[in-house]
Amino acid sequence: MSATNSFIEAAVRTGTPLALAALGETLVERAGIINISLEGTIIAGAFGAAVGASAGQATGGYALAVVAGVLVAALFAMFTVTLRTDQVITGTALTMLALGLTGALARSVFGAHGLALTIATTGPLRPVPEGWLVLGALLHQPWPTYAVYALAPALWWWLYRTHAGLALHAIGENPAAAEAAGIAVNRHRVGAILAGGVMGGLAGATLVLAQAGTFVENMSAGRGFMAIGIVVLGRWNPLGVAGAALLFGGATALQYLFQAAGLNVRYELVLMLPYLATLAALAGVAGRSRGPATLGRRL
Repeated sequence: MSATNSFIEAAVRTGTPLALAALGETLVERAGIINISLEGTIIAGAFGAAVGASAGQATGGYALAVVAGVLVAALFAMFTVTLRTDQVITGTALTMLALGLTGALARSVFGAHGLALTIATTGPLRPVPEGWLVLGALLHQPWPTYAVYALAPALWWWLYRTHAGLALHAIGENPAAAEAAGIAVNRHRVGAILAGGVMGGLAGATLVLAQAGTFVENMSAGRGFMAIGIVVLGRWNPLGVAGAALLFGGATALQYLFQAAGLNVRYELVLMLPYLATLAALAGVAGRSRGPATLGRRL
C-alpha cells in the first residue's frame, strides 16, 4: 500500500468514532443544547462494547454499547430538559461519573488483568482491491465507517428537507415561537439527546470493537470534547461535520506518517492543527460561523 493510501486509511479510521459522536452532537446542538456529557457517553459505550463482546459476539457488544450510551444521554435529558438544570454542570458531572464508574466496573468485571483483555475486532470490508488509489483506502474500513458515509448525507437531508428537521432548527433558534407554532419542544429535544446517545455509544463501541480490541480506563481520551469542536468546525452541517472529523483524524494520522518518514516533529504540534482550525471557524476567518441562537442557554 502506498504512503498516501496508508495515510488516508488511517485518517478515516481514526476519524470514524469522532464523526459518529459529532453527527449525534449536531442533532443535539441544533435543538439549542450542548451535551458536555458526550465524553461520558463515549466511555460508557466503550465499556458496554467490551462487556457485551467478551460475553458473546461483536453484535452483542455494539448493542450493549448503544444501550449504555442511551442511558447516559437519558440521564442528561432528564436533568437538563425535565428538571432544567445547568447543561454544562450536568454534563460535566455525568462525564466524571461515567469515567469513574466505568473504571471501577472494569476492574470489577475484568479483574486485575483487565489490561490484558483481548476482544476480536470487526475486520475491514474489502469491496475493492486494497491498492486502488484513494478509493481502496476509503473503502478498506470496518462497517462503522460505512455508517458514517450513509449517515452524513441522510442527516443533512433530514435536517434541511423534512418537517421534523426544520422543526429542530426552529427549536434551536426560538423555542418559544416553535412551541407557539405547535411544536413539542421538549419531546424533540429529548429525542435529539437520545439520538446523540445512540451515536456516542456507537462511537465508543467503534473504539473497542473496530480499533483497539480491548478496553482501557479513560480510553475515550477527550474525544467527546473533540466532537463538540468538530461540530463547530463543521458549522452544524452534517456534511461539514463529517469532513471536519476527517481533518481531526488526519491530524492524528500525520504523526504516524511523520514517524514512518523519520521526521522529528513533535506530535503535539500536529494535534493542535484541528483546534486552531476550530478557533478560526469560531472567529469567522472563513466566514461567519453561526450556530443555533439558543445554543447553551438555560432551558
